[in-house]
Amino acid sequence: MSDAALIDAMMAHPILINRPIVVTPQATRLCRPSEAVLELLDNPVAQYTKEDGDVVHAPKA
Repeated sequence: MSDAALIDAMMAHPILINRPIVVTPQATRLCRPSEAVLELLDNPVAQYTKEDGDVVHAPKA
């Protein structure tokens, strides 16, 4: 399968990747688990609630 065909399939059926793709000046990463996004943010939030209701707390600096 070509890269273009794979990307087309992921765009048509996002469940295939089931991971947020985060792009920041620091890096681009597939963030699974979703807490991995905190490492890419200059000013991460103190906490957030995931879709399943779990509350995630950012690690203390």
